[in-house]
Amino acid sequence: MSKLTSLFGKSLPVLVLFTLCAIGLYYAGLDNELAYRRSEITAGEYWRLFSGNLLHTNGWHLVMNLAGLWVIILLHQQYYRSLGFALIFILLCWLQGIGLYLFYPGLVGYVGLSGMLHGLFTYGALKDISVGMRSGYLLLIGVIVKVAYEQWFGASQQVTEMIGARVATEAHLVGVVTGILLFAVVAVYQKYFTNKPKEKAE
Repeated sequence: MSKLTSLFGKSLPVLVLFTLCAIGLYYAGLDNELAYRRSEITAGEYWRLFSGNLLHTNGWHLVMNLAGLWVIILLHQQYYRSLGFALIFILLCWLQGIGLYLFYPGLVGYVGLSGMLHGLFTYGALKDISVGMRSGYLLLIGVIVKVAYEQWFGASQQVTEMIGARVATEAHLVGVVTGILLFAVVAVYQKYFTNKPKEKAE
């Protein structure tokens, strides 16, 4: 456990909790009640804006997204404490659902963490840049190029076949945008409402 803590920092307990939650929801079979479905959201089931992020189409989809989550935290664990990570995770999930609902009326259904993961990755890249790490620019440019490519040419056919559904590239774009917006909000809050140094994140 100490080795895991050294790798994933103070965010580890919340990271494990969200992982177990996603696994539990996958096996619980609650898609009808929790998936992002535009018609039900319009009818007032607003929790789907959030909960749809935690559901997955199949085992490969679940494993890929959870692996991505752990890798991103491994990459940027120095910026997170448990409460801060939990708050950022939850906010990015809500912003993902709201963004899809407002800007993509043609998207009638969506499940998965990939959009939120793009937001979390973007947020971490911007944190790198804010503390003077040049690698942050490479990460940010990389995710922007990836998402731009997907908007023009679509996602990999191999990934589509693995998850058994169309990859919602719209969610990846929303993720990058919301990651940037959340970083800006946190930066302003830390500058004007706290005395914490910039490198001491959440």
